[in-house]
Parts: sequence; structure tokens; C-alpha cells
Amino acid sequence: MKIIAICFATLALLVPRAWADDYSLLEWDDLIPLEEQLNPPPFPEVDHDDEFAIPGQPVGKVVPSLNGRKVRLPGFVVPLEGDSKQVTAFLLVPYFGACIHVPPPPTNQIVYVEYPAGAQVDDLWDAVWVTGTLRTVGASHEMGDAAYSLQGTSVEPYKI
Repeated sequence: MKIIAICFATLALLVPRAWADDYSLLEWDDLIPLEEQLNPPPFPEVDHDDEFAIPGQPVGKVVPSLNGRKVRLPGFVVPLEGDSKQVTAFLLVPYFGACIHVPPPPTNQIVYVEYPAGAQVDDLWDAVWVTGTLRTVGASHEMGDAAYSLQGTSVEPYKI
């Protein structure tokens, strides 16, 4: 009986590790092609004479090799669809308030996430981990354009 218990305990320790190995941990810089990191595109000019003018969003290129990869990426949620209890579609951004301030981040620094299971996001200023399959297919929304989309498999609070 002890041997069976030890086998189950060992298996329990290995299963989360195996799950973690299936997903690549990404940082936001990984979403920017190297040539763009070395030579960033210019930010749109701000019209200081027109107080209502909104500068355009910088357009960033994607990293083609990330298409179809299973990834895990930290970030902040900008809710797009859902209700007061759960969010089913959102923009994942690298810092709090990214789509509120203008201009928004470059398109390759915004990920459109579909999460049909619904994520409970209690506090928008809290970071989350999003896991899923990344695509180099963009999405457009009034809150900002995303160069990447992700079919989410899990959304959980960010913990170091």
C-alpha cells in the first residue's frame, strides 16, 4: 500500500511539471521582432494645437515563429466582453492602464484573448497569467488594435 501511495505522490509532483513544459513562458519583448527592437518605428506625432486630437496607435510587426505556439504570458486585463462576474474576451496588455492612456501601446504589445470559459477578474489593476495558443492574427477594437490573438485555456492571478 505504501508503494502505491508513493507512486501517486510522485505522479502528482510530475504532472504539473509536465503541464508547464507544454507552454513557453513569454515576456512582452518576445512579441517584438528583433529588427524592430533594434530600430523601433516612430511614435505618431501629437497635435498639440488640437486638444481633442488623438494620436494614432503605433503599428508593430509580429514574430511569425510564435504562430500556433502554446504560451504563458503575464499582463493586465482590459475587458471587452462578458458580464459583471466573468470576462470572456479581453485585451491583454503589458502594463496597467495601457489602453486608457494615449497613444496605446504598439499593436504587437496588445494580445486579443478569447476565453469562453470566462475569467473572474476582481481587480483590473491586478496582473494575471494567461495560458493558451497564440496566433499572429490581429483583432481590432475601439480600445486598441492587437497584432496577436490568443485562445485562452487558463487565466489565473499573477504570482511570483
